[in-house]
Amino acid sequence: MAPKGLVDTHAHLNLGHFDKDRHDVIIRAKEAGIEWLVNIGIDLVSCRHTLELVQSYPGFILGTVGIHPHAAAEVDSGTLRELEEMAAEDGIVALGEMGLDYYRDRSPRDIQARVFRAQLRLAKKLGLPAVIHSRSAEDDTFKILQEEGIEDIGGVMHCYSGSLNLAEKYVDMGLYVSFTGVITFPAARKAREIAEKLPLERILLETDCPFMAPVPYRGKRNEPAYVRYVAEKLAEVKRLPLEEVIEVTHTSSKNLFNALRQGKT
Repeated sequence: MAPKGLVDTHAHLNLGHFDKDRHDVIIRAKEAGIEWLVNIGIDLVSCRHTLELVQSYPGFILGTVGIHPHAAAEVDSGTLRELEEMAAEDGIVALGEMGLDYYRDRSPRDIQARVFRAQLRLAKKLGLPAVIHSRSAEDDTFKILQEEGIEDIGGVMHCYSGSLNLAEKYVDMGLYVSFTGVITFPAARKAREIAEKLPLERILLETDCPFMAPVPYRGKRNEPAYVRYVAEKLAEVKRLPLEEVIEVTHTSSKNLFNALRQGKT
C-alpha cells in the first residue's frame, strides 16, 4: 500500500522530458501517495508552463517562478516585471529556483550574483519564500543570503550538497534543507550523515525530477512518485517510522509554502 501524505517540494514537470506522458506521470504521483507537489520555474518559458500546470491541476500542483543561475545572463528589467506579475497568480507559492552555480558557470558570476540579489529583494517585496540553488558556490551563497536578510522571508536550500556546518548555519537562519534521491546512492555517505544530524523539522523531501532518480531507479528518468524512496531512506537514516517522517516533512512543507494560509491544499 502506498504511503499517504507525501509531498514533492521540487519537481520540473514542465520540462520536455515529460512531454509524451506528463498526465500519466501526475496520475502515478497521486497513486503513489503524493498529496501535492511544487513545480519549479527556472526561466520565463518554464515559469509560464508552470502556471499552466498549476491551473490545470489546482490543489495538487503548486508552483514557483524564478530564474536559475544558468539563465541569469538573459535577465533584464522586463524579466523581473514578468516574474512579479506571475508571482501574483493563484497557486504560486515561492520565488525560485534562484542562486549561484559555479560548477557549470553558464552565466558570468557577477551577473549570477546580481540576479540572485534582485530575486531575493523581489521575494521580500512580495512576502514569498525563496527556493535556492547553490552548487560549488557555498561561501558566496551564504554571504548573499546573509546580506539580503533571508531570515525575513525564509526558504529552502534545494538539493543540498554543502557541509554539515553550513547546513546548521542555514537552519539557524530559519531555512529548510532539502534532500533528493542522492541520499539513496551507496556512495552518498556525506549527504546521509548531514540528514541524520539535522533536525527532522527542518528537512524537506524532493525529487528534482527528471534528474537524480533514487535507487532502485537510478539512471532512469525521475518522477514525483519516487519521492517515497527519499522518505524511506530518511526514515532509515533517522531510525524513525516512515509515517513520522512523512507527517513532519508534510507539515514543514506547508509551513514553508504557506499552503494552508493560502488555501492551496
